[in-house]
Amino acid sequence: MDITVIFILQILYATTLLALISFGLALIFGMMRVINLAHGEFLTLGAYATILATKMGVNLWVSMLVVSPLVVGLWSLIVERFLIRFMYGRLVYTMLATWGLSLAMAGAMTMIFGTTTEGVSAQAGSFSIGTYQASVYSLFVIGVTIVVATGIALALFGSNYGRVARAAMENREMVEAFGYPINQVYMWTFVAGGMLAGLAGGILAPTTGISPYSGSTWIADAFITVITGGTGSVMGTLASAGILGSVSSITSFIFSSASGGVALLVAALVILRIFPTGISSLWQQRNR
Repeated sequence: MDITVIFILQILYATTLLALISFGLALIFGMMRVINLAHGEFLTLGAYATILATKMGVNLWVSMLVVSPLVVGLWSLIVERFLIRFMYGRLVYTMLATWGLSLAMAGAMTMIFGTTTEGVSAQAGSFSIGTYQASVYSLFVIGVTIVVATGIALALFGSNYGRVARAAMENREMVEAFGYPINQVYMWTFVAGGMLAGLAGGILAPTTGISPYSGSTWIADAFITVITGGTGSVMGTLASAGILGSVSSITSFIFSSASGGVALLVAALVILRIFPTGISSLWQQRNR
């Protein structure tokens, strides 16, 4: 029984961590049709913001929950105003621009922080489940992801901004005809996606070593999760994270962590073979 509880907790942790690193990408891609290839570097920037703020004496929890989202949110505002806003509606151009931004950010972080691996300790402790020990921090990650997912759902479906943003995704010209400042909506959507990436990066900082090129690993998992969930649905991303996280955790538990990554990719390919437009097509088709 004890090992079953530990196993379930590990699946929940893997699922929520996968969802957390994907939410920002899913929001920007789904709402704006912008593929941000620098998403991994946004996560890395958030992680470095947590590490530096903590070293400067800021409380760790304040660093990851407040400082990191604000730092990456501000950077996202600068990127959107000086780069992305000139390329809306041109998918290839945004991909090339954000790819260049990815390389530039990785190079800049290498010059500033070097190639050494940085990190910070959460010191959250552990608790006992029978004869086994589980990390308190894993419960924190699960709780934060649930709060973030709930907040996104309320913002998208329970606010005027969310209704306008979803309408803009379907028909930008119609939204503009009603007098809504669509460019402002896109700007704040991009900033919100950046803040989600910063939050995820800050939360990742105590879980793994951080280097300027950590983002290349995270963005691969984030893209697989978003595409599998469906590019127009943040909730589809959450469903995708649940399936892929479970498959990866179960495979890693039985075999090895490397086989877990392979199983995640295979599961994504199977899902896309069954649902070419993603898992979210299940409920989107019913609503039409």
